[in-house]
Amino acid sequence: MMRRLALTAVVSLAALSAAAPAATAVAGPLPLPLPLPVLQNDDAGTHLTVVVSGSGNPEADGTYELDCDPAGGSHPVAQQACDRLAQLPAESADPFAPVSRNAMCTQQFGGGATARITGTWEGRSIDSAFERTNGCEIGRWNSLRPVLPNVR
Repeated sequence: MMRRLALTAVVSLAALSAAAPAATAVAGPLPLPLPLPVLQNDDAGTHLTVVVSGSGNPEADGTYELDCDPAGGSHPVAQQACDRLAQLPAESADPFAPVSRNAMCTQQFGGGATARITGTWEGRSIDSAFERTNGCEIGRWNSLRPVLPNVR
């Protein structure tokens, strides 16, 4: 009797494991992951914290606060940085989005400078990291000058 019960259990498990892959199989390619949602903030203004390091220029490295409307904070060129931020919505690309994994970038090194921008830009929460490790990253950095310093 035990032998028959054990045989029935083994056969049942084999049938279940054979059916499980068919039940969970997905037809076609898997969908790409969705981008992270854009977080909205009740404050529609701009207040950013910019942290720059490794630029090779002691005057460019540091932590800066940037407020817009009116321009202010400890950012060294607050008005110019706010002017640049005001231009960005009319441009097609999101300057705070990371470079796509599928992007084909030139293999040039723009130096060891890194930056992080956090805060709120026109009501949108920002937390974005920047570096200059290839042509795409250098272009992304340069698109935010003078929010980010001009480094070589």
